[in-house]
Amino acid sequence: MLRSVWELWMDEALREAQASSHQGDVPIGAVLLDSQGKLIVAGGNRREQDHDPSAHAEIVVLRAAGQKLKKWRFPDATLIVTLEPCAMCAGAILQARVKRLVYGADDPKAGAVRTVANLPDSPLSFHHLEVVAGIRESACRILLQDWFKNNVR
Repeated sequence: MLRSVWELWMDEALREAQASSHQGDVPIGAVLLDSQGKLIVAGGNRREQDHDPSAHAEIVVLRAAGQKLKKWRFPDATLIVTLEPCAMCAGAILQARVKRLVYGADDPKAGAVRTVANLPDSPLSFHHLEVVAGIRESACRILLQDWFKNNVR
C-alpha cells in the first residue's frame, strides 16, 4: 500500500485512540485491514473500561477480528497502531500471523518491535512480520505526551 493510504488509516487509529482517552485510558488506537486494504475492525485501549490488563488496542482488535471472521490467523492483514507494540502485543501479533505492522510512534519504554526489543526478528519468532514505522509519528507522539501531562498515574 502507499504511504498516504497508511496515513489515512492511521488517522482512523488516532480517532480510536482519542475515544480511549475519553474513557480514561491511555490513547492508543488500532485498525486491522484485509488484503484489499478494507477495514476489518478498529478499536482502542480498553484496560480501564474492561478492568483487563491485557485489553491493549492491538489485543482488542485481534480479538474482535477473530470473533468477526471466526479465525485467529490473519496472514494477509495489516495492523495499524498508533504506538509501537509492547512485548505482549508483539507476541500476539506474531501468533496471529499478521502480515504487516504499521505503527506511528516508537515506544522508548516498552517497544518490543524495534526500540527496546525486536521480537519480530528474534530467534523466538517463527513468523516473518513486515514492519513500517513512523507513520504520522508526530501526531501519535503528541497525543500520548499530552495525555500523560494531564493524566499522571
